[in-house]
Amino acid sequence: MAIKVKRVYDASAKSDGYRVLAERIWSRGLKKSEARIDEWLKEIAPSTSLRKWFKHDPRKWNQFKRKYVAELKEHREEVEQLACEFRKRSVTLLFGSKDSAHNNAVALEEYLERTAE
Repeated sequence: MAIKVKRVYDASAKSDGYRVLAERIWSRGLKKSEARIDEWLKEIAPSTSLRKWFKHDPRKWNQFKRKYVAELKEHREEVEQLACEFRKRSVTLLFGSKDSAHNNAVALEEYLERTAE
């Protein structure tokens, strides 16, 4: 199956499949009832210290991904659970950032695709 990445503020679609919020904190201004989230995986979101260090700075992107992968390795069970989902059906990883290219959902998607091979 496929993994997609989408901003949580964007309208949900049937093609999204299983919608997973991969953020440690809830997105500002978004009602939980309107978000259409199937699962909120706070545990595999970047730590608060990593998120604050990164600040969505594209110059720190590669270093952020390395540090985030190190954190993901500490949560193998949760990551494997998510990997099992995307092997069964389409999964959309949701993020709150305005930067659609440099965010933890993109890094998580890359990691899941690499480890699933």
